[in-house]
Amino acid sequence: MSESFRARLRKGESLVGTIVAIESPEVVEVLAASGFDWLFIDAEHSPLSPAGVQRMLIAAGAVPCAVRVPCNDEAFIKQALDAGAAGIIVPQVNTPEAAALAVHRAKYPPAGLRGVGPSRALGYGYGIADYVARANEDTAVIVQAEHIDAVAAIDDIVAVPGVDAIFIGPFDLSLSMNLPGQVDHPAVVAAIERVREATLRAGLPLGYFGVGPESVRHWMMRGFSLLACGVDLMMLGARAREVAASLRG
Repeated sequence: MSESFRARLRKGESLVGTIVAIESPEVVEVLAASGFDWLFIDAEHSPLSPAGVQRMLIAAGAVPCAVRVPCNDEAFIKQALDAGAAGIIVPQVNTPEAAALAVHRAKYPPAGLRGVGPSRALGYGYGIADYVARANEDTAVIVQAEHIDAVAAIDDIVAVPGVDAIFIGPFDLSLSMNLPGQVDHPAVVAAIERVREATLRAGLPLGYFGVGPESVRHWMMRGFSLLACGVDLMMLGARAREVAASLRG
């Protein structure tokens, strides 16, 4: 059996992916065949249904997907993992208590409170024993530091058992600092550096989202290993504008 997404993540392997916001198995198939190591399925900022997320996970095939749940909620976390996600990304985790709750909701007893059912991840009921035996070890719990409150509490957040990685959300972070969209502002960069230092000191992997390769590459050189570059909608729009401008030019 190949290494799990969580095992590769915890080893600090460089994992390059992109954000998927369009509820389309065909889009996922195209992206999965494009050479990405993983896909970031965004159920927070997109109107993705649980059934749609499951169809997207099926379409991804062997490419692991982490689902960003809408919030730190037991039902959302359970639905994403039961559908077959390799891990969850939990937004707006600003305290160690919130981080511990995310872990608790993602793990089976005795580590947590996740329940079982005849879902896709559990072989529709026929693979329960096998899945439950390895799920706690294979399921990645990634929490987002995307608010100045998370930066202030980062030393305690990274110390929470079961947290597998910290993922920076630079745009929401800048917004929380009254610097909307100014992800290169010295104060925002300093906040990211604060998270970077604490996370690496704790021996945890770091994640980062950037609109384009150059912004992501900068943080790759700073020790970030879980990268999400671009969004399917934005890439589609950029290419469409390029084609239209070229023909009209």
